[in-house]
Amino acid sequence: MLMTITEKILSKSSGRKKVEPGENIWLDVDVLMTHDVCGPPTIEIWKREFGKDAKIWDKDKLVIFPDHYIYTKNPQANRNVELLRQFADEYGVDNYYDVGTERYKGVCHIALAEEGYNIPGTVLFGTDSHTCTSGAFGMFSTGVGNTDGAFILGTGKIWEKVPESIKFTFDGEMPPFLTAKDLILQVLGKITTDGATYCALEFDGDAVFSLSIDERMTITNMAIEAGAMNGIIAADAVTEAYVKERTRKPYEIFKSDSEAKYRGQYRFDVSKLEPSVAKPHSPDNLDTVRNVQGTKLTKCYIGSCTGGKLSDFIAAAKIIFGNKVKVTTFIVPASTAIARQLEVETIGGISLKQIFENAGCIVAQSSCAACLGGPMDTIGRATDGESIISTTNRNFPGRMGSKKASVYLASPLTVAASSLTGSITDPRDFL
Repeated sequence: MLMTITEKILSKSSGRKKVEPGENIWLDVDVLMTHDVCGPPTIEIWKREFGKDAKIWDKDKLVIFPDHYIYTKNPQANRNVELLRQFADEYGVDNYYDVGTERYKGVCHIALAEEGYNIPGTVLFGTDSHTCTSGAFGMFSTGVGNTDGAFILGTGKIWEKVPESIKFTFDGEMPPFLTAKDLILQVLGKITTDGATYCALEFDGDAVFSLSIDERMTITNMAIEAGAMNGIIAADAVTEAYVKERTRKPYEIFKSDSEAKYRGQYRFDVSKLEPSVAKPHSPDNLDTVRNVQGTKLTKCYIGSCTGGKLSDFIAAAKIIFGNKVKVTTFIVPASTAIARQLEVETIGGISLKQIFENAGCIVAQSSCAACLGGPMDTIGRATDGESIISTTNRNFPGRMGSKKASVYLASPLTVAASSLTGSITDPRDFL
């Protein structure tokens, strides 16, 4: 009964001894997450289909984070948050983290980790494609549409097909000029944005396990950019330490069998990799930073669930420290906890926040912000004709605002270096 880590977790959730790719199974869901974009329609469908006496299957397993369109005067966006607020009050949902209160946490994918909802060996579904971020904790985590979300809300179950697994092994010691963003961009460049449709992407190797939880989340976050169902990294001592600091919930660690079957396996030697960039207008449009160096920019953006974690800002601050940015540069913490850490974490006795402000950066409030465009008054939003380099996860036309803007995706090191020159710059020039 040889299985991959994903298959083992789904086997446990379905109550079966073994599952195989292609099989359809019922899963018991451990956590359902939603937010201000998909929460209201999910709730509407749930009420309509389950009737006036609809009940949440388990309120302790439902988590709601307003985070996408929140710091805006847009009436539709504000109405969505109000609908969540009313729902949480009517149904007594304790795990509702309302914006404008001390309970507000920031971007859902990072908040799930910080608040102890990411438990190794469990199954988490969210009404957001980047829910795969949580796979960094050795768990199965994926996004679903509003209808599936409504079904889970009422039953705690979902009917899923077991995905095939593809394994990516990164060997060697990470050079100081590379980050997790460079690794996942290599994967996307190798297999393209539809190269892993409905598959599980498993990440392995010494380089991966040398990374912090922050960095591992960057890798699994962008599994969806390859069309994957989920990304996953087996839990280890680093994972356990993070989890135990945040929850006392029991967990189970699964690892792939050495002879488990994969649809494909790829190996990378990190010592041979260079800082990477995804050129407009797709995350798989891979190139080296050196090849596009000198491309003029109008904005730099360091933030989002992919690039707005503490490790991202530490990396950026090491380059920006003592310098001045030459183009508008946004610093957008992914969570309120990270925003507080920017005021505490120091380099050379100066806080990260002060380093960024001294350099002329704009430090924004914690939210998804311009990562997905948003209303016209969203901070950092792309406008016509702009050329932007960003730590975010997507650069499709219109993703960060205007369809007439060009967005390059890169690591926080590369974005920070670029902010100091006003054009795309290899971080090795500053390290």
